[in-house]
Amino acid sequence: MHDFAQAARLATAALRDLFDPTPLQRNDYLSDRFGADIWLKREDLAPVRSYKIRGAVNAMRKVRATNPEQEQFVCASAGNHAQGVAYACKHYGVRGTIFMPVTTPQQKIEKTRVFGGDSVEIVLTGDYFDQTLAAAQSFCTEKGAHFLSPFDDPDVIEGQASVAVEIMEQLGRAPDLVVLPVGGGGLASGVTGYLRQEAPETRFCFVEPLGGASLTAALTAGGPVTLAEVNSFVDGAAVARLGACTYEMLKWAEPSQVYLAPEDRICVTMLDMLNVEGIVLEPAGALSVDVLPSIADQIAGKTVVCVTSGGNFDFERLPEVKERAQQFLGLKKYFILRMPQRPGALKEFLMMLSPDDDIARFEYLKKSARNFGSVLIGIETTRAENFPPLFAAMTKAGFAYRDITADEALAAFLI
Repeated sequence: MHDFAQAARLATAALRDLFDPTPLQRNDYLSDRFGADIWLKREDLAPVRSYKIRGAVNAMRKVRATNPEQEQFVCASAGNHAQGVAYACKHYGVRGTIFMPVTTPQQKIEKTRVFGGDSVEIVLTGDYFDQTLAAAQSFCTEKGAHFLSPFDDPDVIEGQASVAVEIMEQLGRAPDLVVLPVGGGGLASGVTGYLRQEAPETRFCFVEPLGGASLTAALTAGGPVTLAEVNSFVDGAAVARLGACTYEMLKWAEPSQVYLAPEDRICVTMLDMLNVEGIVLEPAGALSVDVLPSIADQIAGKTVVCVTSGGNFDFERLPEVKERAQQFLGLKKYFILRMPQRPGALKEFLMMLSPDDDIARFEYLKKSARNFGSVLIGIETTRAENFPPLFAAMTKAGFAYRDITADEALAAFLI
C-alpha cells in the first residue's frame, strides 16, 4: 500500500533545500474574537507567496528522479502555480515554458519572470484560461515536455501535504480543526490525506468561493462536474471543475463540512486582516479566515489552524476590494434618482442626508428632460442603519428612486 504520510514527509524534507517551513502563528486577535486557540499557517509567506511552490517542486523532483533526461516542463497558469513552477525550474536547472492568458496582469507576468529567470519562457496566448490550457497541452505533445498540473496530479498533492507535516511539527500536537480553502482541491487533498492518517481525531472544514463551488458540486453529484459559470474574483480558487485525483481523495467529505464564502464578504475579511493585523492576503488566501464567523459555535475552546494559502495581492485592486466590502456591509449604495427639474430640488435632496452620509458619485444620466432628470448617485455612510430613513424621506418627498447596488448588469454598465 502506498504510504501517503511517508511520501509527504519525504516531500517536506526535499523542500528544505529551498526554504524553511512557513510560520505557524497564533493569532491573538482572532483567538480573542472567537474564544478559541486560532493559528494561521502562513503560506502567504512562502517564497512565491503561496503554497503552490510545494507541489511544483515535488512533482519536478519525482519526475527528474525517474527520468533524469526530462528537462522540459510546461504549465498553464495565470497566477500562483506559474510562479511556483518558475521557481522550481530555476532550482533544478531545467527549462520551463509557462503559458499564460493574454489578459494576465503585467505584475504577475513580471513576478513569474523574476522567479524563473533565464530558465523559463512565458507564452501569452488565449483570452480565456481554457484556450491557454489547450495550447500548453498541445505544446507538450509536440515537444515531449512534461505537463505540471496545478492540482490534479498525485505528486503535486504529495507536495501540498507538506503543509500538514509542518503543522504537526510546529504545533507539537494534533489540532482539533483545520480550515482549508478549496479551488481545484490540491491543498485540501494533501493536508487531509496526511492528517487523516497521522491525526485521525482532527476534523476539517472546507471553504469555497460562492462563485466557484466545485467541491460542493462534486460531492452532490458523486463526481467532478463542470460549473456552468465561475466568478473569477477569487482567482486563486475560482476553478470550474474539481480534479479527478483530488475528488478521489476528498469524496469522503460530507457536504455539511463545506462552506461557501460570498466574494464581497471575502473583501471585508481581507481589509480586516490588512487593517488590524497588517497581513496581506489575496482573496483565496482569506477564505479560511472568512468562514470563522460561520463556524463560531463549533470552534469555541478548540485549537484551530487556518491555512492562509496566498498573499499575491495586486494593490491596484484595493479600491475594488474596499468598494465590494462597503457594499456587503451595507455602507455604500448606488441608486438612480428621478430628480425634479425645478429650483431648489437638489438642495431639498441634500437636506435629507445625515451628517454621516457622503456623496461618492453624482452624475446626470439624462440632461434633456423637461420635468425630470435621472441622476446616478452613490452614497457612503458610517452605519447601514442610516439608509432606511434616507429612503423613507425621499419617498415622502416624492423623489422616485431605484436602488441598483445589487443589480449586477446595471451596476457594471453605470458604475
